[in-house]
Amino acid sequence: MVDTARPFIVVYIVWHPKFALGRDIAKALFDHFRRESYEKITGGTGMGVVYRYAVAEDTAKPLPIDFSAAETSAVITLVDKEYVSDPVWLEFLHTLASQTDAGGLSTRLFPVVLEQGVIGDLQVGEQAIRWYDWEGTLPDLIGKLIGHLTFQFCRMLRHYLAYLQKPGKSEKALLRYLKKVDIFLSHSKHDGNKAGERVSEAIRAKLTRSDGLGSFFDVYDIPPGLRFQNVLLSQVKVSAVIAVHTDSFSSREWCRREIVEAKRHNRPLVIANCLADKDERGFPYLGNVPIIRLDDENSGRVDIVIRALLDEILRDFLWQCRVELMRPKKKKARITFLPRPPELISLATLVPQAGGKKWVVVYPDPPLGAEEERLFHKIAPKIQLRSATEWLAGAVR
Repeated sequence: MVDTARPFIVVYIVWHPKFALGRDIAKALFDHFRRESYEKITGGTGMGVVYRYAVAEDTAKPLPIDFSAAETSAVITLVDKEYVSDPVWLEFLHTLASQTDAGGLSTRLFPVVLEQGVIGDLQVGEQAIRWYDWEGTLPDLIGKLIGHLTFQFCRMLRHYLAYLQKPGKSEKALLRYLKKVDIFLSHSKHDGNKAGERVSEAIRAKLTRSDGLGSFFDVYDIPPGLRFQNVLLSQVKVSAVIAVHTDSFSSREWCRREIVEAKRHNRPLVIANCLADKDERGFPYLGNVPIIRLDDENSGRVDIVIRALLDEILRDFLWQCRVELMRPKKKKARITFLPRPPELISLATLVPQAGGKKWVVVYPDPPLGAEEERLFHKIAPKIQLRSATEWLAGAVR
């Protein structure tokens, strides 16, 4: 039985009290994963982030972790020389490794090794994140760590979502946990300066070098003998999408079709704004999603685009988990749950589904503005729009 009062996921950040950078790194992770946008998706609980660097009163031992406090738990251990040279903290790490291993895929330990010459002293089976191999400033390194962790949290929530949808152990659970997230790169090949292709190549290169991320790129990944359009439209329906918005993007029929399909199937979507001059006719369905400025194939900005998409994927999994927990038991309930605030393109799916009957659409908080509500009501008066909080309050009444 699932305890609906418990948070979906709690993140514990562990570091040795003598590690000077520990608090700075932990604070950056806290600020990212406790953001208001996650709280709106999950109904106010957000993602719990708990520090573990202090010792219990009258002992030299770190405070223990109660893994029953959440449906899924991730332990991020920041490991430096101070950590591995302290037998008490090293024993704590081994205890955590045993506890998380016993908890199956719902509890995970992620050792983050910050200094060379330390990894051999861990003596745990979990694959470590090798911070010491990365290059860049401290904010760059923290950003890279956030990207790595975000995808791992997506894996954990995907596993938890599968459990909610079909309780019980599955022999294929590990294979499903390891499955890559497909990334679809929507871009135009008709820019005079080839910007769409160059930027897409830069994004693809980063994706193929990133832990666990798969990419889908039409030039390389359409198998011989299959119809181009069939593969593209099938892939975009099941992928997270990055749209490379260059000057010619909106004028290309296939670019527009890819975005429409992504929106119709509620796929995680991020726009990389690469306009060099102007867009003659801005495509109206490029809105209602994050837009990241990307100066051509600027390497640092590419990382920001990828991390923004990972955030969208994580929000999508958080929302799907919440929907499973609050979905009405009645099979014939006339209700649709959307992972982002509805827009007019949503009606393309909602109106046929409603079939002229009253229908409720529930989406993450906050509520839409009055001007959008009025426009929806004028076009589709039978469809009622409710934020999750509004709908739950009405359901209680």
